[in-house]
Amino acid sequence: MSAASLLVLVLTLAPAPGDVAPPYVAPDVAALVAGGMRDVVTRFETDLDALRRRWDAPHSSERRARESHHLAVWDAALDGMDYEALDVGGRVDWHLLRNRIAYLRRSLELDAARWEESAALLTFADVVHDLHEARRALEPVEPAEAAARLDALAEAVDALRERVVRAEDATDGEAGAADDAGRADGPPAADDAPLAVSPLVANRTAGIVRSLAKTLAAWDRYRAGYDPLYTWWCERPYAAASKALDAYAKHLRETVAGVAESDDDTILGDPIGREALLVELRREFVPYTPEELMAIAERELAWCQARMLEASAELGFGDDWRAAQEHVKSLHVEPGGQPELIRQLAQEAVDFLRERDLVTVPGYAEALWRMEMMTPQRQKYTPYFTGGEVISVSFPTAGMEHDDKLMSMRGNNVHFSRATVHHELIPGHHLQGYMRARHATHRMPFGTPFWMEGWALYWEMVLWDAGFAQGPEDRVGMLFWRKHRCARILFSLGFHLGELNPDECIELLVERVGHERANATAEVRRSVQGGYGPLYQAAYMLGGLQLRALHREVVGGGAMTDREFHDAVLHEGSIPVEMVRALVTGTLLPRDFRTTWRFDDG
Repeated sequence: MSAASLLVLVLTLAPAPGDVAPPYVAPDVAALVAGGMRDVVTRFETDLDALRRRWDAPHSSERRARESHHLAVWDAALDGMDYEALDVGGRVDWHLLRNRIAYLRRSLELDAARWEESAALLTFADVVHDLHEARRALEPVEPAEAAARLDALAEAVDALRERVVRAEDATDGEAGAADDAGRADGPPAADDAPLAVSPLVANRTAGIVRSLAKTLAAWDRYRAGYDPLYTWWCERPYAAASKALDAYAKHLRETVAGVAESDDDTILGDPIGREALLVELRREFVPYTPEELMAIAERELAWCQARMLEASAELGFGDDWRAAQEHVKSLHVEPGGQPELIRQLAQEAVDFLRERDLVTVPGYAEALWRMEMMTPQRQKYTPYFTGGEVISVSFPTAGMEHDDKLMSMRGNNVHFSRATVHHELIPGHHLQGYMRARHATHRMPFGTPFWMEGWALYWEMVLWDAGFAQGPEDRVGMLFWRKHRCARILFSLGFHLGELNPDECIELLVERVGHERANATAEVRRSVQGGYGPLYQAAYMLGGLQLRALHREVVGGGAMTDREFHDAVLHEGSIPVEMVRALVTGTLLPRDFRTTWRFDDG
């Protein structure tokens, strides 16, 4: 049976749609706003979360349509509000919600476009989604028909697997060859013609196939074992369909994308392009182009390099900053000593803040944080410790290779650690999380790395200026990380602009920052395939520069003390820094507000 015939059979046997769920209707926004914009934001998010739980197949067109309708209804509701009656905080929340809706709508458009790029490789997907939606709608299943559907599905997936080939392996002029996006060019291809696919699209599609397999597994679990007749008919056909999906995903990833399932080393990212970067920047209220931000990073990196040369000379290494950095890397504790070092460094940072009255540190916040050791597997993606309420310690384990042990100890040396423990705990991520859970909690959906990571990086700047470094070794440690934040802008934006590949990103970190190669590789892997947003790595330095500019404006202008300013930032929640600016300066934003804040003064 041809692939086209199999698909016809699958679609013919697909369940007929049941009663259509009623369209979403927004609540009485006027009544909600009487309780403040907090209630409006909370209701929007509560209904959106409920929608996503009900229509929970991640890639289904039904889910996209439902979410799109939800966003359109709320967009219209915000349009109809009495904006002029809102206070400073209410207007900020209005813009945050409006901005979130616009971003989610653009994301749905991007998701649909990405789906179309893989559509020729996923011709069976609607069957999985239809089965899943019928279950969610509590429609009855006729076991014999379900078995036939599953059997046809397995054959259709196997037929596709036979056709999909790596783009460079396809011969010129093959019928049905697809372009780099995975779409077929020209007239419809023959049923058995090859589908030539780029490694990038193949890897992305493999992830979608895995997701479809999970959706089908949930559909099967609903009746398997509970319904004897269903189990009798469908046990083996489901097993065949599941096996076919697994084999197809493996073929796409290993044969076409060229990455083995057990391969933890190959980095295969997914650049989004310049226009998508501009969309991300608008979401963050950042009125700069990617190229302007990379120029800022180069300037900041030059400042760091000049300070690094000063510290190198003070240590007796002259202009050989690499030798100075190598010396500092050798100053690490012995195996087993890292947890005690981190405890000491955490207390040192808190004492420094309190002595200078820089920010409120509640005693309970100081007592709540915990420490755990990071697994060797996670250290492949995160070579340095991470923090929050739990600080995860990255340090070599007994089972690591000898060279990896040495690189881990060198990369987590005393002076590098002293520069970042406060970033992860207090006044950094742990204090942020503590305050965020207790103030302006309705703003959690607006969370942004420009506030979260920017705040922690901002404190690296503040503590540098306040003399936190006790000697040139400490300054080398602090400058290593500050150079790293600049390089993150360069390599992450360069990657998404298509100007740098993963290997070139690694070289940038090794050559310009002085990373251990294994640690540089883990950093790039984490950045391009670790689930982070495209601006996440750039947000450290850029968010820090935003907060430094705002501090200069507010505290430098005499409107607040250091402590008042820092407490205010923590109490307003994780939101784009320009919205923090409106709140701490008491600015009534106009309804047609557009970001123009050029926070970098050079």
